[in-house]
Amino acid sequence: MPKCYPWRFNLRLWKFRKVSQQTDEHEEKANSDSSKCSALPDDICRRFSLSEIKAATHNFNPNLIIGAGFGYVYRATIDDGNNGTKAVAVKRYEDGFLSENVTKFFRNEVIRLCQLRHPNLVTLVGFCDEQNEMIVVYEFMSGGTLSGHLYGYVHLSWKQRLEICIGAARGLHYLHTGAKYPLFHGHIKSLNILLDENLTPKLSGFAFSKMGNRGNSKASLVRQDSRVLGTYGYMAPEYESSLEVTEKSEVYSFGIILFEVLFGRRAFDATLPENEQLILDWASEYIRKGTVYQIIDPYLKGRIAPESFKKYLEIACSCVCYDRNERPAMGEVEVTLELALELQQEANRPELDGIYHPGEFMYGELSFSIPNAYFDLLRRHFDGHRQNILLGW
Repeated sequence: MPKCYPWRFNLRLWKFRKVSQQTDEHEEKANSDSSKCSALPDDICRRFSLSEIKAATHNFNPNLIIGAGFGYVYRATIDDGNNGTKAVAVKRYEDGFLSENVTKFFRNEVIRLCQLRHPNLVTLVGFCDEQNEMIVVYEFMSGGTLSGHLYGYVHLSWKQRLEICIGAARGLHYLHTGAKYPLFHGHIKSLNILLDENLTPKLSGFAFSKMGNRGNSKASLVRQDSRVLGTYGYMAPEYESSLEVTEKSEVYSFGIILFEVLFGRRAFDATLPENEQLILDWASEYIRKGTVYQIIDPYLKGRIAPESFKKYLEIACSCVCYDRNERPAMGEVEVTLELALELQQEANRPELDGIYHPGEFMYGELSFSIPNAYFDLLRRHFDGHRQNILLGW
């Protein structure tokens, strides 16, 4: 295992027998005048009239609200241009919280999504900026959010979780390396991973996104404005002090999502004792003791092949290295997760006699050698930083 991994561990697992591009132009427009919505790119995405939006949402009927953040998100129906209709999500920005930046966030989201096309990024249908309204229209994702599945009543299998993580990793990898300029999402969290009816994941929530420097995403540093924007529990240790968004700070946020997926608990839970509120603080104690298998999501216990578990945990741990230079690139994260899925599928193959007996995997004796200083650094960083965190949808 490379030295860069934060947790140097020897993992001994026994598998018992189974028993049951118009990028430049629009970026220049955005930067030249951040207060005028008239510069929005209606040449490459649809500009809705306010009357169309009101008709689609039944005059913003509260019964159609499916989410909230800088305003409300409504489920709506619009014409599809082919004498039919299609479901969409209508996000209506409102003044108030972060009011001085709402116009900027609205423009950011529209301009970024107009430029991007990828199977793992949410599709922008259009926008409305009539009569001082700031409304974004997306494809409707009937599967909800990854967060909703992890903490709801419908359980995801390990295979489904891996596939969702792989798809989300592909989307983030594309943002970092797939265009002329690297793009940093700026708000990676499980709530911003949407799922369609087939559980295909798509990244959403581009209000905080930032364009990086040409040519080298690994070195691109993009400084946010003078305040911290993000969700507590997902932000990399260096971000709060430097306000620099990099590929590696987003890898850290993605690593926190990988922990959520494995353990089935939130990145930050204020209802828990202070030393357990952050998922990384909580999990590190079990990793230190070599008993991490005890805190796997109860639904997954016995259902993860040991080899898949080991590979997944390795990459999750490497993503949250305190030193950002030791974190992997998203391409490496994507490939490692694909390997974890292959290992799970291989372990689930029917026996040679053609008879498959659903069963359980057993784990034993996980031993870890972890530098205590690594966790101490994280704890010192997070102590006293529970304020001034601005949450957004």
